[in-house]
Amino acid sequence: MSRKPIIAGNWKMNLLQSEAKALFDGIKDFAKGFSESQLPGIVIAPTFTSLSAVASEKCNCGAGCDKIAIAAQNCHWKSSGAYTGEVSVEMVKDAGCDYVIIGHSERRQYFSETDEMINLKAKSILAGGLIPIICCGETLEQRESGITDSHIASQIKAALDGISSEDVAKSVIAYEPIWAIGTGKTCDANEANRVIAMIRNVVKEVAGVSAADSIRILYGGSVKPSTIEEQMSKSDIDGALVGGASLTAESFNEIIANTMKVSV
Repeated sequence: MSRKPIIAGNWKMNLLQSEAKALFDGIKDFAKGFSESQLPGIVIAPTFTSLSAVASEKCNCGAGCDKIAIAAQNCHWKSSGAYTGEVSVEMVKDAGCDYVIIGHSERRQYFSETDEMINLKAKSILAGGLIPIICCGETLEQRESGITDSHIASQIKAALDGISSEDVAKSVIAYEPIWAIGTGKTCDANEANRVIAMIRNVVKEVAGVSAADSIRILYGGSVKPSTIEEQMSKSDIDGALVGGASLTAESFNEIIANTMKVSV
């Protein structure tokens, strides 16, 4: 089955509104030179404070903008209430989002997010008509202990618990080995593909063949223009969740262009 790849840029806690709009414009200017069928799916994830600014820029900028989707970097699973500092699915949708990143290792590590919380978020995102990008990954200690596969399988099963096969098929998973995030270390492409194929088998187990064939599974972890072609040449890697290299239009556009060489 042919799956349209996705290149997603996670801007993390970077860029003021003016900087975010300028970066968006740089990506838009590149994208407008190609038809939608030529491009991978392009997703950018600004900070909460820049979501509306980038969405407004998207609405007003003309050609090229319809090829770029917007993601929030997180959400709460409740629709409203006394949850100071949180934002709901309805709020990020109202700000112009199409996707929401959940379960990133930084959220798990620094903010003690659990598999159960990520499952609640995934259900809320899907019920709200948006698409979750569900992150999973292992630490270096877990990899060296030989529990990479069992740990990640447990994360995926928990995240997808109680979600229909149809909704699983719409979702996106991002495999991000924690030891490769922001370290400059990149997981070997063959090993990344092996883990992602394992994840697809877990999805098949919990949601069926059709969902496993449809779901896009991305690689993340120090993705660079120089690594993306080899990664995208593999059978089960459907794109990338890009961190630092998404913070300049030059590097992010080069990742998109190199993806187009092999996968679109």
